[in-house]
Amino acid sequence: QVQLVESGGQLVQAGGSLRLSCAASGGTFSRYAMGWFRQGPGKEREFVVVISRTDDRPYYGDAVKGRFTISRDNAKNTVTLQMNSLKPEDTAVYYCAAARNAGWPRRYSEYDYWGRGTQVTVSS
Repeated sequence: QVQLVESGGQLVQAGGSLRLSCAASGGTFSRYAMGWFRQGPGKEREFVVVISRTDDRPYYGDAVKGRFTISRDNAKNTVTLQMNSLKPEDTAVYYCAAARNAGWPRRYSEYDYWGRGTQVTVSS
């Protein structure tokens, strides 16, 4: 069993920046692709980004390309999402997820473990 705990969500002004973190335990972190999803009010869960277990070649969703950056530290069992130039439409609960996948999974059904989420609210 893998446990994931997100942190860093808060209220931020449009145009600002925020950093989310995900701490993993209970598994061999380097064996998992790590992704971020989000779900805004009244919307479906949306893929944000995934980083492979080899710590390179991240794949970003179109809505966040050029603004968000993912990184992982396998020694510390953490993954970070740096969010810049935030927009009100980025408002959502952000979820960290882990997949036993050697590639870049983009569908929620491909992920094996999920965190509880952290709320990000972007005000204008």
